[in-house]
Amino acid sequence: MATTPTKTIAFIHGLWMHRTSWQAWQDLFEQNGYKTVALSWPGDSDTIAASRANPEPIGNRGVKEIADYLEQQIKALPEKPILIGHSFGGLLTQILLGRGVAVAGVAIDPAPIKGVWQLPFSALRASFGILSNPFNISKAVSLSFDQFRFGFANAVSEQEARELYEKWPIPAPARPLFQAAMATFIGSETKVNTDNSTRGPLLITAGEKDHIARQYLAWRHLKNTTRVW
Repeated sequence: MATTPTKTIAFIHGLWMHRTSWQAWQDLFEQNGYKTVALSWPGDSDTIAASRANPEPIGNRGVKEIADYLEQQIKALPEKPILIGHSFGGLLTQILLGRGVAVAGVAIDPAPIKGVWQLPFSALRASFGILSNPFNISKAVSLSFDQFRFGFANAVSEQEARELYEKWPIPAPARPLFQAAMATFIGSETKVNTDNSTRGPLLITAGEKDHIARQYLAWRHLKNTTRVW
């Protein structure tokens, strides 16, 4: 008997973003007949302003804790969703897809999974301000405008970048960044279960001008995941 196609999409934000940053995407998909939900990370407040005002609960959250928290929200949905995640949300999308809690996934400019170690210099530069201070690991850290401009808004005008900076970024836990940076040597929190042959399809995209997840990095992701097809 044929199954009804999934009509639920769950969006996963990345570091320094809030779930409300997906609102325009939610509006678009809902206008085309989908049900949508934007998932939150542990410690996130309900609004950007509240998250900025009270960043302490956001800090010291690792990748596994965040993935487990997202999984709880997903399992509360009436059906298995399609996951769409950006940046670190793209990495979490792959982790959750490997756990079998979604029917398909889209990873937009994803952070690297364990096994993808050939990072572009621009990605290292984008993270250096946080990784250069080991005391950041347990904290919620904010981006300066220059860091945001380089990592998120390098393809738009400075004026638009400043408008985006005022509107969207919130403090983010630094621990996932350290875990991703050290994954080649220690730790398994960014490991994806690519041996799960029953998981749904995965689409990975990368931006030509993206300073963090460039096109060849997406190819490295695919080399580490295609054996499941």
